[in-house]
Amino acid sequence: MRRRTLPLILTSLTLATSAMAVPANAVPADAVAAGAVEPTATAAPPGTVTDLGPASEVTSVNGAELIDGTVYTATGGVSPTIVGAYSLDKQTVDRRYELPTGGGAWATAAVGTDLYVGTYTPGDLYRIDTTSTTVTKVASVAPDSFIWALASSPDGKLYGGTYPSGRVVEYDPATGKLRDYGAAVAGEQYVRSIAVDATTIYAGVGSHAHLIAIDRVTGAKREILPAAYADRTFVATLALENGILAAGLSATGTMLLIDTADPTRYEVVQTADNYVTAIAVDSARNDVYFGTRPSGTLRKYDRDTGELSTLAIPYDGAAFGRIFVTGDKLRGVVTNTVVTYDLTTGELSGVDLTQAGMPPAPELAMAIATDGPRVYVSGKAGVQVHDLVAGTSERRFLPGEAKAMTPIGGDIWMSVYTLAYLFKMAPEGDPARVAAIGHDQTRPLDAVYSPSDKLLIVGTEPEYGRYGGAVALYDPRTGALDAYRDVLTDQSVRSVAVKHGTAYLGGSINNGFGTTPRTTEAHLAGFDLATRTKTWDIVPVPGATQIVSLIATGNRVYGLTETGVLFAVDPARRTVVATTTVAPGQGRMVQVGGVFYGTSGKDIWRFDPATMTATTFVAGLNAQWYGGSALLTASPDGSALYALRGRNLVRIQL
Repeated sequence: MRRRTLPLILTSLTLATSAMAVPANAVPADAVAAGAVEPTATAAPPGTVTDLGPASEVTSVNGAELIDGTVYTATGGVSPTIVGAYSLDKQTVDRRYELPTGGGAWATAAVGTDLYVGTYTPGDLYRIDTTSTTVTKVASVAPDSFIWALASSPDGKLYGGTYPSGRVVEYDPATGKLRDYGAAVAGEQYVRSIAVDATTIYAGVGSHAHLIAIDRVTGAKREILPAAYADRTFVATLALENGILAAGLSATGTMLLIDTADPTRYEVVQTADNYVTAIAVDSARNDVYFGTRPSGTLRKYDRDTGELSTLAIPYDGAAFGRIFVTGDKLRGVVTNTVVTYDLTTGELSGVDLTQAGMPPAPELAMAIATDGPRVYVSGKAGVQVHDLVAGTSERRFLPGEAKAMTPIGGDIWMSVYTLAYLFKMAPEGDPARVAAIGHDQTRPLDAVYSPSDKLLIVGTEPEYGRYGGAVALYDPRTGALDAYRDVLTDQSVRSVAVKHGTAYLGGSINNGFGTTPRTTEAHLAGFDLATRTKTWDIVPVPGATQIVSLIATGNRVYGLTETGVLFAVDPARRTVVATTTVAPGQGRMVQVGGVFYGTSGKDIWRFDPATMTATTFVAGLNAQWYGGSALLTASPDGSALYALRGRNLVRIQL
């Protein structure tokens, strides 16, 4: 097969520029040299809030199912959840269904012409009659909040996997009854994949990998994952066809092809990637097609010859959500695109679902930064660039989620989940991957740049099911990268500040998802950047489990905990010298001159470190964001703050 790339998809993933609200008294565009100075609104009194429109807009789909020549795709991270019907023949989305609940949907399955969709937050099950417009909620998996996976049996029943209880449930459309098989594995939180045949349910479990076969009648459970693969984090992807169970294992990019009649018989397919994200078994050709990340590769495994080959790479980091075999063509759902790979010609083509009829919607943003003329807001598979001078907003594609963004020398450096990658983006360019932190890390939590040390310092959380976060030190000039794991023993590095050659690391007792904390209180440590060693370590606030934000200024280090305690530490004496309280939550602080501004999402407060007093600056923002700390950043010239009100970006005059 010929290898094909698809630059047209990458191009189409950058959304069309849209108009954005601009302060009425902003500096005219011709008075602002690009990147030189930032627009100001000097006439507005301090605390004036200007709405700049949706912070981040996206068409991103998770769950997908093929029914009678139509691919049904469900959105994630936007509200409300929309299911779009994409006709393979027309190449358009000609119907859309709105779900009354749910923050998104990973799980879909079909029974005849009925589409079933499992949502998250809350974990509800919906039936969509694809021959009409009927949408019906048929079940809930409460108290669990996620339905991660769905599969239908040959006799028309639905089976789902949940989080955080890691249960397997059955829904019978004929009776409307829900059966609970209980936790697939006691103590595990995730059933991330599921498959079913006439007699058996197969549940892929994490964050410590298990593959559980459950008797549909008796509920009896047995482990069928070969012992050699028990050290993996997830059985994240399953596909079942004609007695062959294909299982994708994280985070080693391994695929097992298991004989369900005798699970001790299996083939091993090993890739150079970390994740197998989608699998389709082609029984007619005796081939298996699958997508892998982070390379974004569509692969074929020929079971007759044992040959593994590359078919195509739509773009760097492409995440295949589903793959369907339709005659001589493969259909793949990739982020917000439906791609078609022709098995005969080796040609790859794609249609952007946004252009096909699924318009973007405001999402839960993840990080924020500004270089002055622009504000950057990250979300799922992209960064929204708000040009404050032109009054426009456009989407830049990113194969991952930027959990922290840091301006350095005119560029934006992004610390990206998964696999803790570092990306670099010029103001007018697209993100480019430049480094991987490695060391079993996956989720960046905070990042700061030290001009004097010429280092980007990133704090991270380890891979699912793992313990021991890291601090990574990256030199943008040379590309030198060093990471130091478990500096805070059995804790993630939740927050970072730097001054005078010392990085200050704030801990979180939470490690990789699916783990139970081994410590009870968040630590604060000093890390010498010259010797690359930890020089001291204290618990600044007894009972606090996370230090969510840090600022180092003057001869003090200021920290904020999830309990709302704001503390000051004398690093020379390594003791807490003062404390006060602000709103609890996943807060964020920024420094502007001699004062701090902070938020936990609802309000913004102003803090005077000299007096250790905090007063409300702006109330009633009620920000909505995804994970991590509340979003707050300050303009380089100190004239404004940028934050969220609901899901909109706002400018706050200082």
